[in-house]
Amino acid sequence: MKLQQVLSLVRKGVDDYHMIEEGDKIAVGISGGKDSLTLLYALNGLRRFYPQKFELYAITVDLGFENLNLEKIKVLCEELQVEYKIVKTDIGKIVFDDRKESNPCSLCAKMRKGALNDAIKAAGCNKVAYAHHKDDVVETMLMSLIFEGRFHTFLPVTYLDRMDLTVIRPLLYMNEADVIGFVNKYEVPVVKSPCPADGHTKREYVKQLLMQLNRENPGVKERMFTAVKTGNIQGWKSEDGEYK
Repeated sequence: MKLQQVLSLVRKGVDDYHMIEEGDKIAVGISGGKDSLTLLYALNGLRRFYPQKFELYAITVDLGFENLNLEKIKVLCEELQVEYKIVKTDIGKIVFDDRKESNPCSLCAKMRKGALNDAIKAAGCNKVAYAHHKDDVVETMLMSLIFEGRFHTFLPVTYLDRMDLTVIRPLLYMNEADVIGFVNKYEVPVVKSPCPADGHTKREYVKQLLMQLNRENPGVKERMFTAVKTGNIQGWKSEDGEYK
């Protein structure tokens, strides 16, 4: 997928949900994975021509695993002229060595998000952009159905009143396949996650399930995404453009 196509999808998401306003300072959480780096490229491209002017600030929360090399990310941010901060933590040690969590993802996500939000506020940002794409939307909805018994997923825009921080998700109209195509075409310097739980989570199980469903029933993922938009989830817009 070409950068222009990525920008078109991201602009649609930003416009549909009024994600960006004049003077915003937007933090991008950079894991080093394909999704967050695609988001960084997209918002950097968007800020060049978007009518509402905004700033970008990139942050990585280092969980403390020894084999995480962020040098290529540093170089990329320099090339894009985006300020980049690495927040050093011992989250990995706490979760896996000290606590020996049987379900490490929940605690890790909570601690990582706390460290990220603290860094965002310290940088003076009023918004944070998460790199969730269309597949993530549908997978989260399926996880909610399977494990919680409710029809729900995250929202395109969420205001965190305790932090006075707004979360935006500009990639919500992009398929994961589009992200992979973009990363391969532009040789984006993806950094593999060093987390020992990577690829062994409930989300990975649901991801594989969705892929199987989509193979056996072509178009099912798109229909599920439509169901999210029309399913009376507050904060999502229906097909007629009305907010729920």
